[in-house]
Amino acid sequence: MHQELNDMICDFKNSKSLQNWTVIDDGVMGGLSKGDIILGESGNAIYSGFVSTDNNGGFSSLRYRFNLRDVSSYTSVSLRIKGDGKSYQFRIKSNTGDYYSYVSKFNSSGEWETVNIAFKDFTPQFRGRILDMANFKGDTMEEVAFLIGNKVKESFQLEIESISLSR
Repeated sequence: MHQELNDMICDFKNSKSLQNWTVIDDGVMGGLSKGDIILGESGNAIYSGFVSTDNNGGFSSLRYRFNLRDVSSYTSVSLRIKGDGKSYQFRIKSNTGDYYSYVSKFNSSGEWETVNIAFKDFTPQFRGRILDMANFKGDTMEEVAFLIGNKVKESFQLEIESISLSR
């Protein structure tokens, strides 16, 4: 199925740019995890590294910020990815100023796949705790992120082709 350009949040096949992508590891709180992002030979983003539980750490995240978008005509997000068989979180912020994110977990298969997540399945969380608030309403979006933090020491690699919105 062909995605219209305005449905795209990020398409590495066309943009070939890592601008506005930022890795944030648990080093912000003393942890020792280390993630990195590069453009691979195929033009996709490759997010990889190692999660360490030492020093009360245990996560690496990859954040993408963009201009505030009205996403009210969509119902879900589609991730075109090739993971490593590990569990990841995909996170949405309606506004970059929010202290919390809307979070949904997914398991990667180790093969190229399209992971579809309905907006209604994103729960509001802050530092791993579910908040007593409504799930993502799907009105606006200003940031998306991937996070790995499975409470174990592990290496990881997630290849990202695109992130798009679906009706």
